[in-house]
Order: sequence, then C-alpha cells, then structure tokens
Amino acid sequence: MKKKIVFVPLDDRPCNKLFPQYLFGDVDIAFTVFQELGEKKKPAEYERVKEFLVEECRDAFGLVLSMDMLLYGGLLPSRLHDLDKETLGERAELLHLLRGENPKLLIYGFQTIMRCPTYSSSVEEPDYYGICGHEIYKSGEISHKQMLGLPVEENLEEIHKKILPGALEDYLARRERNVAMDQEVLSYVEDGTLDWLVFPQDDCSPYGYAALDQQKVLGRVRELGLEERVAVYPGADEVGMTLVSRMLNALHGRRPKVYVKYAAESAKELIPLYEGSPLAGTIGKHLDAAGCVETDSPKEASIVLAMSAAGVMEEAAWQPSQRAEYHEGRDLEGFTEFLQEMKRAGKIVTLADNAYANGGDLALVRMLNEKGMLMELDGYAGWNTSSNTLGTAIAEGVAAYYQGKTAAHRNFMAERYLEDAGYCSVVRQRVSKAAGDKGMESSFLNEKQGVFSRLAEAELQAFAAESLSSVADKVRILHLSMPWERAFEVDLRAEYVE
Repeated sequence: MKKKIVFVPLDDRPCNKLFPQYLFGDVDIAFTVFQELGEKKKPAEYERVKEFLVEECRDAFGLVLSMDMLLYGGLLPSRLHDLDKETLGERAELLHLLRGENPKLLIYGFQTIMRCPTYSSSVEEPDYYGICGHEIYKSGEISHKQMLGLPVEENLEEIHKKILPGALEDYLARRERNVAMDQEVLSYVEDGTLDWLVFPQDDCSPYGYAALDQQKVLGRVRELGLEERVAVYPGADEVGMTLVSRMLNALHGRRPKVYVKYAAESAKELIPLYEGSPLAGTIGKHLDAAGCVETDSPKEASIVLAMSAAGVMEEAAWQPSQRAEYHEGRDLEGFTEFLQEMKRAGKIVTLADNAYANGGDLALVRMLNEKGMLMELDGYAGWNTSSNTLGTAIAEGVAAYYQGKTAAHRNFMAERYLEDAGYCSVVRQRVSKAAGDKGMESSFLNEKQGVFSRLAEAELQAFAAESLSSVADKVRILHLSMPWERAFEVDLRAEYVE
C-alpha cells in the first residue's frame, strides 16, 4: 500500500509543484498536493493552506512543507508582504496542531533566506527594486565588506543617494521580519515538531544582505545545537524534490551511497554564479539533505553523481566559452567514458550538467547524443542555478534507486533534455528575439499560450532533430506554455516512447 505524502509547494511553477510528482508518483508513495497556490506575486490564502493541512495530515505518513507558502503565501509574496511578526508567529503555530493530531507524522520543512538580486528589476521584487535594486544590493555588499574590514571602492553615501526615499527602509524592515521568522522556526526543530528543516539561499552572493541573514540563521542553529537536523545551503526551487528524496529514504530506512565524479577537479573550488560557497561543500549538503551519504569509492556507491562543471562559470546563452579555464583539466571524452563504465558496472548514473548557469552544456549533450547515452543515463538536469540542477539530478538518482526508470521517469528525462539543454540554452534566446521583433516583451508576454509558445515549440522540435537525433523520433512534445507569462520558465510536458 502506498504511503500518503502531503506536499505544499513553494509556488505554482512546474519545478516546484510538478517535478516531485513526476519523479516520485509511481511507486511507494501517493501525493496529496495543495492546489490553491496563488500565482506569481498573488499570495495563496492562509486559511486555505490551513484547512488543507489540518484535513490531509491526520492520516499521512509525511509532510513536505514550504514554510514560505505557509507564512507568506509563496516565494514572491515572501519578498513583498507587510505581515507583522505576531501574525507570522500565529501562522507558524499551526505546526504544533499538526504534530498534536498526528504524532507519527514525518514533517520536513524548507524556508528560503530572502534573496537580494544584484540587478534592478521589479519582476519578482517590490516595484522600487526596478529603479534602484542594484543600489540596494550594493548597499548590502559594501556594508558587509566594511564590517569585515575589507577594502571597498564605492562610496556608500553616494550609493544611498541613488536609492528612492523610503525604499531601503521598507526593504530592510521586511528582511528583518523574515530573518526573525527564520530564527523562530528553529524552535520547532528544537522541540521535535519539525523533523528536518532546510534554509535554501536563493540567488546568493558571498557578501551582502542575504549573506548576513544566512550568518544570523547559522549562528542560531549553532546556539541551539541543531547542526544535525538543519541544513543551510544555496538553492530553492529544487528543495521539494530533495525533501521527497529524503522522505523516500526514511520510508525504506536507507541512506544510498553516492560517488561524485567531476569533469574537472578544479570545479570543487568553484563558486557558481548566483551562489556564495564552493561547489564541493554545497554538494555534500545537498546529498545529506536528500538522505544520501557521499563515498570516496565508486565501487561502494549505488549512485554515481556526475558533475559537468568547469573551474569557472558563465551563462549558457554565451556558450561555447572562449575562456581557457573552461577547457583546462576538463576532459569530456574521458568523463563520458567513465559514466559508460559505471553503467556497465550496474551503477545508477545521474548527470548534473552545471558547466553553465541557466542551461545545459550543448557540447556535452551532443556528445551524449553521438554516443547513444542520452537515455542510458538514469538522470539528467541542467536548469537555472547549479544548485537547482544539482538537487534535481540527485532526486532523479534516488527515484531510480527505488523505482527504476519508470515510464514517468523517462518522460521526465526527455523533458529535461528538451527544456534544460534545448529551451534554456538555445530556444529561449532565439524566440525572445523573434518575439521582440513582433513587439513582445520577454518579461511580460501577456499570454500563457500563443505566439511565443508556438514559436518555442517549433524551435524545440528543430533542436531535438539536430542535437537529440538519437532519440528524437521517440520524443513527443505534449504541452508547452509560459506559466508566469514570461520567457524565463516554461511548462513543458513530453512523452518518451521506446
């Protein structure tokens, strides 16, 4: 009999709402998913979240809960709300009620540390961030460096003059309330209400307001001695998959051993774009959060996690890179041969294609295609940040470990090649330009399905015919739309037929 897992996603985007269900919905667990998620900046209604949790958790095995959805109504509302600390504290108290009604319920939560983008844009931030967002970021970066006694070139007073009146005060007040809740929720781990808690840091840098908030959270974790039950690391949109992986491992009472294979040893020290810590350390935290354990021996491993990263990182849209550091010590031929050897040895092999940010490595994907390896692998991911990619690839490995490569799993892999390598690395840029020529703005398409999605689907078909030719006749696109009416993310569903 399947175990019931209650799932409250971070928001309504497919990566948060649908990816965990696509990967883990076939065997062992049955999802009950909160559906009234709001949309983009529109928050979900707290009373609806509460009613759902109270009703569904009474007979559930486990709960994977976005605390941002519970407290603020979603990811973007967490950056926009005007809720006071008292209201937020009352909402968090719901956890005690759920624990009281089902003492055996396994509760895994995740709560983002509010990001601070380097650029000026109001698409996902308050309106004023579109005018002076960069200056707000610089304010945090300079202040942080000054606190540490590090040299700075910019003048903080001059930066502040460029910020709209009241904007920085509003921004910092919200950050203060959010980080206070981050710290308060740790008490729910301390008293056993929460079994495991992740603080993913969304689009972070080594210095600035987000890094300072992370330090506050880490300090409180250490004060309470919760290092074994709380994880803090870069990421966000992949955490739902990570925690379902952990729950599946808990259900079976196992911790799969994972061997990490790097395409370039220099990647271990890489600080990926939009992240604030070296890759090797981040990998260890992702594996632990997923309920896995890293091993130095490929022979002992059940899962091989392959990392395509180089010693530097650029945007996928700029590839192929002209920087020598991208190619020094990165032997893709030997890398792919090792993966084939691991498959012959009976290992589960999943590939985190994080050589570039915001898309897959086209040279690597074409090499996999030429060698007939695309669907021989047990997992592939190459979307958004390195941590988004990493968490997805780990989840694919865990899913294959317990379920094998089900039809749903193969469909998901086909979607990843189409979306991560095709759409993110190639098609998004081409179609955005074509749409711009038609007077459309890629950040505000004003349509979920229409001109843009039709152009994108046609371009994806062409990409598959060229770069995924070994499997193109087996892959069929079933649906393509723009869930937030912008070019950045796509809702893509595909079918892979043997």
